[in-house]
Amino acid sequence: MTKRNVATVFEAKHNIELLYLSLQSKLIAPGIRDITDVLLQVNKQIDTSKNPEALVNRMVNYIRITASSEKLHFSKADEKLIIDLGVIGQQAGLNGQYMADFSDKSQFYSYTDANK
Repeated sequence: MTKRNVATVFEAKHNIELLYLSLQSKLIAPGIRDITDVLLQVNKQIDTSKNPEALVNRMVNYIRITASSEKLHFSKADEKLIIDLGVIGQQAGLNGQYMADFSDKSQFYSYTDANK
């Protein structure tokens, strides 16, 4: 991994953890549990990902689609974290969006994962 990737992964993990902790208090809303599951899964995978920017990009797109379909609203602090993660995801370019189904949570799990 390059120094840039290490810094990107560190920043992304930090923002993911902050967003996860913030959303834990809002688990009553439907859709929030799905988002927190994806945040945990991405946080586990990001260290070993070949392209962490693309992974973060898919995660942000999933959060946006889920929030839109479930009519979720985020606090300003949560929104800032999502925007910061989106900036990291933009470094992936168009490859992070190619042939992705943004509304499918299973894209973040491997078929060998025991805890889906």
